[in-house]
Amino acid sequence: MTTVMLVDDQEMIRKGLRVIIDAYPGLDVVAEAGDGFTAVRRLDSVQVDVILMDLNMPGMDGVEAVRRIREARGPEGPRILVLTTFDQDENVLAAMRAGANGFLGKGAGPDELAEGIRRVAAGAHALSDNAIGALVSHVSDPHAVPPDPDKAKLFEGLTPRELEVVRLVVEGLDNAEIGRRVFISPFTAKTHVNRAMAKVGARDRAQLVSLAVQAGIRP
Repeated sequence: MTTVMLVDDQEMIRKGLRVIIDAYPGLDVVAEAGDGFTAVRRLDSVQVDVILMDLNMPGMDGVEAVRRIREARGPEGPRILVLTTFDQDENVLAAMRAGANGFLGKGAGPDELAEGIRRVAAGAHALSDNAIGALVSHVSDPHAVPPDPDKAKLFEGLTPRELEVVRLVVEGLDNAEIGRRVFISPFTAKTHVNRAMAKVGARDRAQLVSLAVQAGIRP
């Protein structure tokens, strides 16, 4: 059973999400919080596998909550899936840097939401098309923050093929799509992605995208 905490300042949204999530076998909402402060405190008394986190909340917002949870619980703590409208690209990037494991738009359907929770619980990533679009928009913006030299150095040890695959990951392609684009098998594409993550120290695909964006790697 995958246990879930809902963090959103709107009670009606939490109630709706609870009904949707609890309807799927193997998923169980065991805690709720209306703001970041409450979410951080609740983790002292309840153990959850996945936190479904809103970004825009009064008081402590989702980005700060993600940061504090990661500082207190480490990378082995609860997995965090951000649910957002993606109206501000910098918020998506900030949450990634803080340690979020995946992003879904608030317009995601029930099946996409349930699958996203299952994926991050299993240690994989969950990035919706909107999340990739926000990141690509950021790196394509001439007024965006310039590349971080320290992050760029992380990618210097990648082979040309690995760097090519990273660019395709930033573009939003999955392993099968990467394979078709560069004429390799999905398994080989996954291998290149995993090697790139290991070399740059990314815990998952979401953080690989975050580091790549900060390094100025564009699709």
